[in-house]
Amino acid sequence: MEDTLHELAPHHLPGFIPGPDGSDPMFTSVTIGAIAIFVLLGIFYLTLHAIPERMAHKSNHMQLQLISILAVLALFTHNNLFWVIAILIAAVRVPDFMTPLESMSRSLARMAWREEPATAPVEDGRHDG
Repeated sequence: MEDTLHELAPHHLPGFIPGPDGSDPMFTSVTIGAIAIFVLLGIFYLTLHAIPERMAHKSNHMQLQLISILAVLALFTHNNLFWVIAILIAAVRVPDFMTPLESMSRSLARMAWREEPATAPVEDGRHDG
């Protein structure tokens, strides 16, 4: 056998041609790259969908459950309107109307149970007369 190559054979083979042992380095690298890109895109997608929940957690939002439900609905239904509503609710702070109303309610309750002024007749079962 001669150790010389045929005159038409190339002296250098490209790296994407499989070797004689059956290994295919191009296929292996493309497969690993595709799996890595798939995992990174999934992480990016899930991180993007978690933005409204993170915003609500940071600001200690009152409507945290509503925002979470809308974000999960957007994730599973692929309806972007749910995600937009969730991020708007998380971004806009709703004024607290309950605290002043509860304060007024307590004040009115105290006023209702307060003793009557001294000029008003006291009903204790006795009649003047």
